[in-house]
Amino acid sequence: MLRGDLLDFTADPGFHAPDASPGVRWREDHVVLIEAGRILAVQPFADFSARVPEGWASLPVQDHRGRLLMPGFIDTHVHCPQLDVIASYGTELLDWLNTYTFPAERRYADPAVSRDGAQRFLSALWAHGTTSAVVFPTVHKVSAEALFETAHAAQMRLVTGKVLMNRFAPEGLLDDVDQAERDCIDLIDRWHGQGRQAFAVTVRFAPTSTPEQLAMAGRLCAHYGGTYMQTHVAENRDEIKWVMSLYPDARSYLDVYDRDGLIGARAVLAHGIWLDERDRAVIREHGAQIAHSPSSNLFLGSGLFDWAQAQREGMKVSLASDVGGGTSLSMQRNMQDAYKIQALQGTRLTAWKALYTATLGAAEHLGLAHEMGRIEPGCMADLAIWHWAQGPVAIHRDTLAQSSHGSLHERVFAWMTLSDERNLEATLIAGQTVFQSPSR
Repeated sequence: MLRGDLLDFTADPGFHAPDASPGVRWREDHVVLIEAGRILAVQPFADFSARVPEGWASLPVQDHRGRLLMPGFIDTHVHCPQLDVIASYGTELLDWLNTYTFPAERRYADPAVSRDGAQRFLSALWAHGTTSAVVFPTVHKVSAEALFETAHAAQMRLVTGKVLMNRFAPEGLLDDVDQAERDCIDLIDRWHGQGRQAFAVTVRFAPTSTPEQLAMAGRLCAHYGGTYMQTHVAENRDEIKWVMSLYPDARSYLDVYDRDGLIGARAVLAHGIWLDERDRAVIREHGAQIAHSPSSNLFLGSGLFDWAQAQREGMKVSLASDVGGGTSLSMQRNMQDAYKIQALQGTRLTAWKALYTATLGAAEHLGLAHEMGRIEPGCMADLAIWHWAQGPVAIHRDTLAQSSHGSLHERVFAWMTLSDERNLEATLIAGQTVFQSPSR
């Protein structure tokens, strides 16, 4: 049993003013009862103490009064092997891939490196309050297997699949169409639907797959309808020029994927900064989502994603760290950067919209809202427990936010802006503690 102040969402708050945002659910001093990995009940502590459910009276209550209990974050686009190159200096996307990313990824052909990398990566997610993720491994089948095995042992919801890449990459990072298809089918048979594991047909990006490989990826999506598809699209203007030189008969970068049947309701498209009106309509019509990666877009100088426009046009948008192009696995730091990107375009991102997008919103877009993203009976107990403030500046700011009789949003927005993984007390997946702050 957990006791604390609960914050989650029942609907999309939109880009409304903070005091007019629907769907915000704030429950002070509540108890969360957990059984067999799922939330059994949520009720005010006063009611619980007066009418203790049968069989629960003798169980200890983890008392987190004065702390913030939220659903664990869902990171919809992140690269496991790129922890090795996070914070690398001085290049835009294409040079960054060749200079830093590809050399790091070649090492994951070694099963021991893949196993160590998967454990380090997932442990790092948990230490940032992230309990579910859509993950790129490498082209090596063993790198996807290591992620599946490690996540399955922790009962973590993970979406991943071996990367498809058969050209324009160094030796040791190239597959071929037939072997890649066999590897994907084997991974689907063994891991898709195994516990909380889900397979994603994972196209690196259009330039590194031949037309034959993209067609094969489309066949996989069509035949295995419950799988996901993940890739990159329209991140960088030089990348777009390259794509169009390779696929001159395509209407746009997105069209390269769409004509092979890769854009569907389970497609997770990273970035999407430079989409045109027709592209955005295609994404909306197919129910695909854009995984907005604000820190990465700023760090690599890729561009400013217009989230408000995407909202107006009915597109689904989730939030992602995109480490190692992004500079932190902390979803709060990515929310901070998302706020700045929207402010530069005349829109103010509320804490409600940002937090919803990284919890229930992502779960809804992935078709998993029945399982995660909310603190509600029946959902898996994927939770994060946060301190409101760390350090004298944040503590002072939080004290003023409470004492000035300001709105709840004022306090939560200050927390979102000033907090990071140092505020994390504990992370639970399926009711089990996978991270505990060593300083507590």
